[in-house]
Amino acid sequence: MTLVVQVENKPGVLNRVASLFRRRGFNIESLTVGHTEKLGVSRMTIVVDTDEAGALRIEANLYKLVHVQRVENVTATPTVFRDLAMIKVAATPETRAEIMQLAHVFRARIVDVNSESLMIETTGTEDKIDGLVEILRGFGILEMARTGRVAMTRGPRPEASATVLGQDDSLEDESVSYSV
Repeated sequence: MTLVVQVENKPGVLNRVASLFRRRGFNIESLTVGHTEKLGVSRMTIVVDTDEAGALRIEANLYKLVHVQRVENVTATPTVFRDLAMIKVAATPETRAEIMQLAHVFRARIVDVNSESLMIETTGTEDKIDGLVEILRGFGILEMARTGRVAMTRGPRPEASATVLGQDDSLEDESVSYSV
């Protein structure tokens, strides 16, 4: 099950959410947190192994937490899921070209090169990243970091379908980050 939870960006909120899962006996498989388009609001993507009844209990309990603004179970909704991984692989002069070709096949990027290793950055589904990791194991994975699942439903948000970012008077200019 995958939940998307919007919370106020306040100290201790992450701890309260994680403690709720612990107290209820649920193991969090993946937890990703970051800023949203709204100033002062963070978005948590939480992956938990549970059934529909457990999901409903978790959702009801999350809404009891003071700083939780919105909870959405996106498991059965058309959703785009992505994961990010950085993988440091042992590389000799003889294997460097082969590793770089494999990274290219998986649409990954080489972000660091030195005489003994390559660092590969990749994004995609968990299955894609698992596949790349499995192939790179033969070369020797020295270190790996993965973000966990991030999810966003397809199409407009149900209650905000008429609101376009930047056209809603309630959004402040500081809430949008522009980069090129």
